[in-house]
Amino acid sequence: MKCRTVTCAPTNIAVIEVTTRLVRLVRESIECGSYGLGDIVLFGNGERMKIDKHDDLLDVFLNFRINILAKCFAPLSGWKHSVESMISLLEDPEEMYEKCLKERGEKDDEDEEDDDEGEGEEEEGILRDEKLEINRGREGKIHPQYFKDVKEKKIWRNIIDQTLKKNKKKQQESVSSQENDQLKDDKGENEDELAQKKNNKMVASGKNDGLLTFQEFVKKRFDSTGEKLKFCIINLYTHLPTSFISIEVAKNMIKALGLLESIATLLHSSTVSFKRLKENICEFEDVGKAVDQFSKLHRNRQECLQILRCLHQTLPVPTIFLYDGIKNFCLCNASLIFCTASSSAKLHMAGMKPFELLVIDEAAQLKECESAIPLQLAGLRHAILVGDELQLPAMVKSKISTNAEFGRSLFERLVSLGHRKLLLNLQYRMHPSISLFPNQEFYNNRISDAPNVKERSYKRCFLQGDMYGSYSFINVAYGKEEQSNSHSTRNMVEVVAVSEIVAKLFKESVAKKQKVSVGVISPYNAQVFAIQEKLGKTYSTSTHSDFSVSVRSVDGFQGGEEDVIIISTVRSNLNGKVGFLSNRQRANVALTRARHCLWILGNGPTLANSGTIWTKLVSNAKARGCFYNAEDDKNLAQAIATSLVEHGYFHLLQNMDSLLFREARWKVCFSDDFWKSLAKIRRTEINKEVLRLLEKLSSGWRSPNNEKNPNAITGTCSELFQQYKVNGLLDLVWTTDILKENSNCTQVLKVWDILPWSETPKLARRLETLLGNYTVNDMNRCKVKCTEGNLEVPMRWPGNMNDTGKSLLLGDDPGELLSRSIASLRIWDESD
Repeated sequence: MKCRTVTCAPTNIAVIEVTTRLVRLVRESIECGSYGLGDIVLFGNGERMKIDKHDDLLDVFLNFRINILAKCFAPLSGWKHSVESMISLLEDPEEMYEKCLKERGEKDDEDEEDDDEGEGEEEEGILRDEKLEINRGREGKIHPQYFKDVKEKKIWRNIIDQTLKKNKKKQQESVSSQENDQLKDDKGENEDELAQKKNNKMVASGKNDGLLTFQEFVKKRFDSTGEKLKFCIINLYTHLPTSFISIEVAKNMIKALGLLESIATLLHSSTVSFKRLKENICEFEDVGKAVDQFSKLHRNRQECLQILRCLHQTLPVPTIFLYDGIKNFCLCNASLIFCTASSSAKLHMAGMKPFELLVIDEAAQLKECESAIPLQLAGLRHAILVGDELQLPAMVKSKISTNAEFGRSLFERLVSLGHRKLLLNLQYRMHPSISLFPNQEFYNNRISDAPNVKERSYKRCFLQGDMYGSYSFINVAYGKEEQSNSHSTRNMVEVVAVSEIVAKLFKESVAKKQKVSVGVISPYNAQVFAIQEKLGKTYSTSTHSDFSVSVRSVDGFQGGEEDVIIISTVRSNLNGKVGFLSNRQRANVALTRARHCLWILGNGPTLANSGTIWTKLVSNAKARGCFYNAEDDKNLAQAIATSLVEHGYFHLLQNMDSLLFREARWKVCFSDDFWKSLAKIRRTEINKEVLRLLEKLSSGWRSPNNEKNPNAITGTCSELFQQYKVNGLLDLVWTTDILKENSNCTQVLKVWDILPWSETPKLARRLETLLGNYTVNDMNRCKVKCTEGNLEVPMRWPGNMNDTGKSLLLGDDPGELLSRSIASLRIWDESD
C-alpha cells in the first residue's frame, strides 16, 4: 500500500462500517499475525463512534494505538529495556542472581529511614522519566487501563521478596533441614549449593527474610520479563507501520514469541538446573527425559538469544514519548486513514506527509461544502466519490436552506452536470428475495445478485414459520398512531410487536447457539425512543456479542447492515396518510439494510391506500405470498392484545375474538358492560390476568374449585351462572349461551361483566330475568356439557330455518324473548 489514502464519510456509522469491512479483509489476507494493521488508522471521537462496542477496530483506532506505543517506547520499561533484560537473563542468569543478592545485602545494612527516603526518591525519578504527557482535550479520552506504572527497581525487589516472610525460628529450622538433606558432588559443592548456603546464612541472621532460591529467582524473573517482552513484540508488529518494520523482522518476532513460550514451559517442568544452560550437554551422564528436556531447552535458548540479539539491532524503536509526537508518527506513516469528513480537517498540520488519493463513501449524503474539507488536503491527485443519489441526501432542517439547495452534495451536482459515473451493479448484502422489490422499484432491475447471496447457505431461518422467512410484510391491524411529547409519531402496538419478535429471536439464538445481529428501523424518532425504552438493556448492542440489537432511525441506519432488519412503519389511520414515510429515498435506505431477513411491520390498509411506494410494496407482498397478519402468530397476538389493554385502547378490543380466540375451542362474545368495566380498571396486572383467564376458558379449561357467591343466584338458572376470581379482588361473570348461525345452534361463552364480589347479586338477578325467557330446548342446550379429557368443548345442533343467526340473549329485545318462551315444550333429543 504505497499510495497514501484518506477515506472519509459524512457520519461515524458509515466510517465504522467501511473500516470494519476493510479490517476484516486485511485480517483474512495477512499471514503474520496482525502485521500490517499499523498501516491503517481510524481516528475521531471514540465516544460518538462507540468504539468500545467494536473490539475488532481497537487495533487501528488512533487513541488506543497511542497508548500502546507509549508503553512500548518507554525507555525504562518498554521494548529496549525488555529485550536487553531477557538477553542478559538468558546469557548469564547466575550473574544476575548474584547481583540481586548483593544489592539486597547492601540494602539490609542501610538505615530503615534512609531506605524509605531513598525508595521514594527512586520511585519519583522513575515516574518522572516514564510520564507520558497527554493532551486529553484534543483527541478524546485516552484509555488509562492500557498504561501500567512501571517501576523497574521496585519490580526487581518484588521478584526477590515474593515469598512471605516467615518466623525466624521456623526459617532456621528449615535451613537446618535443608543443609542436612543436601547432596554432595564428587568435585565438591557446586555453585547452586554455594549460592544456597549464602542465602541460608543471610536468612538465619535475619538480614534477608524470604529470599528466593536461584531457580525460583530465574523462573520468576523469566516470567515477569517475558510478559513485558511479549506485550511489546505483539503490539510493535501490530501497531508499527510496514514502512518501519519489515516482514522479515515481523516473522522473527513471531518466532521469538513461540520460543519464549516453549522455554517457559520447559523451565517450569524441567528438573534440570537452569544454570547448566552454560554447560555442554555432553557433561551429563543422566539419560532419559531430563536430558531430552535439557536438550530442547538448550536449543531453544540458543535460538531465542540469536533472534533477540538480531531484533535488538534491527528494530530500534523511535525515541518519542509525548502524545502529540506519537500521534504525528502514526498519522505520517499510515497508508490508509479513516475519519469523518469534518475530522479530516485535523490532517491539515505542519509536517504531514502528502496524500495522493481521497475516497468519500456515502458521498450523496455529504453536503457540497463539507466535501471541500478533505478535498483541500495537500498533495491530492485523485478523488473517488462513492454514493447513491437514490438514497438519503444530507439532512437540512431549515426550509430556507433546503430551498437554497444547501443540502446538495457534490455527488448530486456532478450527476446533474452529466459527469460520467460507474454503476456498481453487483450487490453482496441482501438475500435475493429481499433485493427483488428495491431492484425493480428503484434501479430498473439493473442490479444483479452476487454469487455469495445466491448460495443456499445464505438463506437463514432464525424463527419457525413462513411469516419469518427471508422477506415478509406483517400486518398489524390493531395498531394506533399517536403523537408523543416531541410531536413525533409513534405506535405502541407496533412497539410491543417488535419487542415480542426480538424476544423470540433471542430465545432461538440462545437455544441454537446461533450468532444473530438484529436491526430495528423506524422513520420516526419517537418510535425509536419507544422501542429502545421497551427493550431496555436486555440485549447487547455490541456487534461482537452472540446476540445484538441496534435500534435507529432510517437516517441513522444509512451505511449500516444487520442479519435481520425489522421495520416499524408506525402509521395507522383510515385515510392512508403516511407523512414523510412516502419519501422514496428514505424507503430505499430502510429496505436495503438486511442481509438474511427483512420483516416489515405496518398497517396494511393504511399503507395500501397511501398512493406511495408503500402501496406498491403491500401489493407486491400479497402477489408474492409474503403478506401475513400479526394474529397468525399466537404469541404475537397475545402481546398485541395485552398492549391494547395496557394503553387503554378498549375500542380496538371489540374484535378481540378474532385476535385472541382464532384457534380457541369456544367462541367468546362480550357485552358492552364488560368493556365499560374493563376500561375502568387502571391496573395492568389485572387486565393481563383477565386476558389470560379468558384465553384459558376459550380453550375449554374449567376451574374445579370455582367459588360462587351464595347470594348471587338461585333456582334452575344457577347452573349457567359462572363467576371466576380475578386477582382476588374482582369476579369475571359469564354464562354458556347458544349462537344460532348457518342453520346450526352452537354453544358459546358469553362474558357479561367483571365486577366486585358485592355487586354480583345485582347482575345475577338481571340475568335470572333474561335466562328465564329461554325456551326449554334452548335452556337445556345451554346446560349440556361435553368433555374431551379435562377440557369442556362446545356442542352443536341443527337449528330451525327461522333462526336469526345470533345469540339468544346477545342484543335480543326482552319482549321478543318472552314471545318465544312458548315456542318449544319438549327437550331436544340429543341423538338427533
